[in-house]
Amino acid sequence: MKSSRHPLILLFIFIFVLSACGPAPQAAVPEALPFILITSAPNASPTPTPFQPSLYTPTQPSLLSFDNNSQLNLPSETPSPSPTPPIDATATVDINQLFPTSAAPPAADSLAGNPTPLPPLTDNETINFLLIGSDKRPGSSYRTDTIVVAIVWPKEGQVSLISIPRDLWIYIPTVGMQRVNTAYQSGELAGYLGGGPGLLKDTISYNLGIRIDHTAMVDFDGFRRIVDTLGGVEVPIACSYTDWRLIDPSYDQYNEDNWWLYTVGPGQIHMDGDLALWYARARSKSNDFDRGRRQQEVIRAIIGQALQTSTFAKIPQLYNDLSSTVITDLGLADVIRMAPYALNFTNANIRGYYIRPPYVSSWMTPGGAAVLLPNEAELSQMLIEATTLSTFAVERQSVKVEVQNGVTFDTWDALAASRLNYAGYQTILSNADRRDYGASVLVDFTPGQDPNQRQTILSTLNLFSANVVSQPDANSPVQYRVILGYDYEPCFQPQDLSH
Repeated sequence: MKSSRHPLILLFIFIFVLSACGPAPQAAVPEALPFILITSAPNASPTPTPFQPSLYTPTQPSLLSFDNNSQLNLPSETPSPSPTPPIDATATVDINQLFPTSAAPPAADSLAGNPTPLPPLTDNETINFLLIGSDKRPGSSYRTDTIVVAIVWPKEGQVSLISIPRDLWIYIPTVGMQRVNTAYQSGELAGYLGGGPGLLKDTISYNLGIRIDHTAMVDFDGFRRIVDTLGGVEVPIACSYTDWRLIDPSYDQYNEDNWWLYTVGPGQIHMDGDLALWYARARSKSNDFDRGRRQQEVIRAIIGQALQTSTFAKIPQLYNDLSSTVITDLGLADVIRMAPYALNFTNANIRGYYIRPPYVSSWMTPGGAAVLLPNEAELSQMLIEATTLSTFAVERQSVKVEVQNGVTFDTWDALAASRLNYAGYQTILSNADRRDYGASVLVDFTPGQDPNQRQTILSTLNLFSANVVSQPDANSPVQYRVILGYDYEPCFQPQDLSH
């Protein structure tokens, strides 16, 4: 296969599939409620947990309800007893601790009038995509609850993904202060220049200083078909996730008996279109911030899979899917023009950013709406980093780490490799000599034997007592080799890693 064909499909997937993960069909539980994300035993597999019959007795009111918009409100508590996998108490993750809300949001009087637009942060060296997921249906109102900005430096092969929460309270030109997820429909209904995409582009530029060059909006069914056309996707899930899921995608979502609790991970999980869409949309047991993290996990997995496999034969079906499900200003000529640049991308090229606390604070509008106010200083600092070409990232991309699984927990090497990718290191996988390592091992092949670089890799993996082996080899194809032992804990949060 010619090299130009592979980048074409990679760019094709990258530009469009990123925008596929939109709002879940069920209404979320109040985000102020505490939630503990339970991490299953290391060898757990995706495990469905059905509703228990004891929940639905004549004397007990139903735990499920529907709101005024016919949205399903699922219970916030896990039915008990529940045949879930054994719980590893040491690996419990509290979502509200990871994404706390501020007790002292900005003063409301700072919102009076139109805020000053943010100066442009991006230059002409980038191509900036606005990727939108929507539940748009004929004849119904809709909102764009998934908004991801992809900033691409095509020559250098760098990408910054910025997840924007739907409740971000910002200034929408011609509308005023409002949630960002209302901008698209406002532009469509009001006849704004460029319609919904035009108003959302101008809203992002005004409030975040990011010029948008191209937009793409896709619906849920299209995303399912694209993932299935690719033969599914391998998603490395470092921390297991449990949430409500339809027993079968064909079942009536408004019937409470058609839902069960489903646990996925930890491990590298093969997902078809339906499972990938559920994982990227569910939030009844977490919140929008965590959902943004999972969306980027799926995005990275799809791009990584396209980098590793030949997908040229699937181009016709992908084009067919996209033509019926994607609303975009990109044509085939645009994709072909950008395709050669995809040769510059590796599995360490993508930097992930999430607009979350401390960049925003929870606030209640005078009308009683729970929204997120930007904390200007903190948010501006993050946006400057996300929109700046990183020489630090270029240096790390030159470091290749070989990851071997020295334990009996399958796919932990893939989880560790993904973790290193988040931190900007290229990785490859190979087989360990055995699978009974008690402690992890780091082999340093570099001529310089820099202890600081070694420690950075160990810290990225949260390994502080690993055995270090000095083995300088100027001809080694990798700079470092990590052999995972039973001291390795796979669960991590990407926002905690430096880029």
